[in-house]
Amino acid sequence: MTEPAITDDLIAAHGLKPDEYQRILTIIGRKPTFTELGIFSAMWNEHCSYKSSKKWLRTLHTTGPQVICGPGENAGVVDIGDGQAVVFKMESHNHPSYIEPYQGAATGVGGILRDVFTMGARPIAAMDSLSFGLPSHPKTAHLVKGVVEGIGGYGNAFGVPNVGGEVRFHAAYNGNCLVNAFAAGLADSDKIFYSAASGVGMPVVYLGAKTGRDGVGGATMASAEFDDTIEEKRPTVQVGDPFTEKCLLEACLELMASDSVISIQDMGAAGLTCSAVEMGDKGGLGIRLQLDQVPQREANMTAYEMMLSESQERMLMVLKPEKEAVARAIFEKWDLDFAIVGETIAEDRFLILHGNEVKADLPLAKLSSSAPEYDRPWVPTPPAPAMAPVAAIDPIAGLKALIGSPNHAHKAWVWEQYDCQVGADTVRVPGLGAGVVRVHGTAKALAFTSDVTPRYVKANPYEGGKQAVAEAWRNLTAVGAVPLAATDNLNFGNPEKPEIMGQFVGAIKGIGEACRALDFPIVSGNVSLYNETDGKGILPTPTIGAVGLLASLGDLIAGRPHEGDIALLIGETKGHLGQSALLYEAFGREDGDAPPVDLALERRNGDFLRANRALVRAATDLADGGLALAAFEMAEGAGLGVTLDAGDIPALFGEDQARYLVAADPGKAERLVAAASAAGVVLARVGRFGGQAVHLGAASAPLADLSALYRGAFAAAVA
Repeated sequence: MTEPAITDDLIAAHGLKPDEYQRILTIIGRKPTFTELGIFSAMWNEHCSYKSSKKWLRTLHTTGPQVICGPGENAGVVDIGDGQAVVFKMESHNHPSYIEPYQGAATGVGGILRDVFTMGARPIAAMDSLSFGLPSHPKTAHLVKGVVEGIGGYGNAFGVPNVGGEVRFHAAYNGNCLVNAFAAGLADSDKIFYSAASGVGMPVVYLGAKTGRDGVGGATMASAEFDDTIEEKRPTVQVGDPFTEKCLLEACLELMASDSVISIQDMGAAGLTCSAVEMGDKGGLGIRLQLDQVPQREANMTAYEMMLSESQERMLMVLKPEKEAVARAIFEKWDLDFAIVGETIAEDRFLILHGNEVKADLPLAKLSSSAPEYDRPWVPTPPAPAMAPVAAIDPIAGLKALIGSPNHAHKAWVWEQYDCQVGADTVRVPGLGAGVVRVHGTAKALAFTSDVTPRYVKANPYEGGKQAVAEAWRNLTAVGAVPLAATDNLNFGNPEKPEIMGQFVGAIKGIGEACRALDFPIVSGNVSLYNETDGKGILPTPTIGAVGLLASLGDLIAGRPHEGDIALLIGETKGHLGQSALLYEAFGREDGDAPPVDLALERRNGDFLRANRALVRAATDLADGGLALAAFEMAEGAGLGVTLDAGDIPALFGEDQARYLVAADPGKAERLVAAASAAGVVLARVGRFGGQAVHLGAASAPLADLSALYRGAFAAAVA
């Protein structure tokens, strides 16, 4: 087949700027072939090279005594004691999910699971953080239905429990939904597998499913804005098969146990290209690939298509040569392809052969280490103007505005479509705060959460970044877990706009400061930029996925309030209403500043709660909706009413940080008050649980009426 001529239009279609193309000409000293152009495009796009974000990602806090492997591998690895490690990461599949919601979300789940088991870990938990446009937008219901079905369809069939996440709606996501998928797995800490190739002349082996044309150019598409050509991008969305992935998991873990693997890498974004280049570059080696050996499910595939295909359920491995027969037998047993497609070479070359022709011959290290790196111009986000006064509102009307909105209504419609109990180790299902999964065969458990409040980040990226980390830390603390480490999924608009880049920089600074102050390192993550349609960007959404450890299930705070329990509030209430949920849901306003985050106070109050967990029956952190929403959710989950003494709107709905609501029986409540006084922690009685009504100061409503609204609003809005 004749390859197309390299023209300016073709270069632009590959997402390469004119100066980037000139850099390619300088590196290779000639015009690239069509396949080489595709390879450079794949390796140098934003999705794979992090060219706009690298400078700032290096400033994050990524180390600690618990960290076995930080950013740079397929997933982060953190020690949990007893020779065990938790392996986890969060990654976006935003653009594919907007184009084709079911497959986009499904393959997002598949990709993040592979990132985890590529490291030698068996997946034990999944979460997802989802952002959609307004429920009234004509595409929203279709997207919600497709994405939720895709996540459930893949995760349920694969067999991993979905234990948490979040769902939000805002007009800024009308043209660009966000699907952030998280997975975590367990491994022996001395049996972690890495991607750096080693040894010259070692066989490079293709594992898993066959290669097709689905997903060709997917990584380049994910590094561009949307416009009116969106339907033309549908072929760049991959198609997933969870049953093949389950077989691939079992085959890979069996292979790893056979001592056959030198290095292994998931074929994710940019498929065969990115996996081969990363393995070679990390090992300081070249790679020769013979594409005639690649298992193909479609006829007459070109070198370009094979190198850029993002077909799912595939791995690339550097194999110990003497183990070929053992490895091949394992994959044949699982009915998966096993093909030697190349070898490692001493020269710094990425040599691609197809038929009797050289389709690409490039300096391998330059594809990775010489990718453009930009210090993009940025301007700080200006300080938010002072918030205008809030109109008087009946507290019950304010609560109804929150629980009747899909943002804060009960999300059972979503998570009941996921298998939360597969594996039989789920201790705490979604809908109650952080999810908790038992570490099989031990007394330990792991807690998982994902958090961000995009309104805060838009108003004040620095404080919003700090708050996302602090809220994740609080959610883990509220179930009694010691926060271990985090992964970030940084979703922003076009970084070539200085104001958008300013949001990114501010958020990174806030995230970095919070992680340092809370000893809560970022060990993995993903950057998703160009989340824009027709020039309109999303809200800046730096999602924080986080993991905490319970040394024993006896440390778990997972009870529900009992009749007569005292409601106590840890932390100081000043009544911050800027950018609050009440302001947005009840008044349609997004003004004022984000709430300030005092990290020393976060630490002190969280440590106090964990130290006094024996005195607490139930706990939740306070975030969106403040005290009123937290108390309602805690009480409603127990089938009880609640009485809060405060009647003023700032005290009920303010979103001051570093706060927890706890329920304790009267005797233990007295002891908790005394303990707080001794520790210098602000703690106040704010009401009690019981009855079948919700009382907010002088206002009240029957629990049954509020519960019906709360449990029906989500489905009413989108189903």
